[in-house]
Amino acid sequence: MKQLMLKVSSINGISVRLTAERWAHIVEEHCELAGMREDVLETVSCPDWIFKGGYDEYLAVRKFKSGKYLVAVYREVDDDGFIITAFLTKRISYLNKKERIWSK
Repeated sequence: MKQLMLKVSSINGISVRLTAERWAHIVEEHCELAGMREDVLETVSCPDWIFKGGYDEYLAVRKFKSGKYLVAVYREVDDDGFIITAFLTKRISYLNKKERIWSK
């Protein structure tokens, strides 16, 4: 059975999609995210912060579980958005060196 693509709205009101192919790639690279697809989508739709990444990317960040942060990297092109990757980190200091473009 083919999994459906999931979408949420970013803080800019852009529909951001997470395809089954992209999700499979994310959990292959970051197995600790298995079972956290809804958390990744929620990080894009309800972040604590958004930082500017390279290559016109946004890094949506949400504090998650005792000192860890969930980072969802996505891109918005015109009225279309898509998630590139996601990961958990404790090292938030490198994000603070980036331009913060939105805060809760």
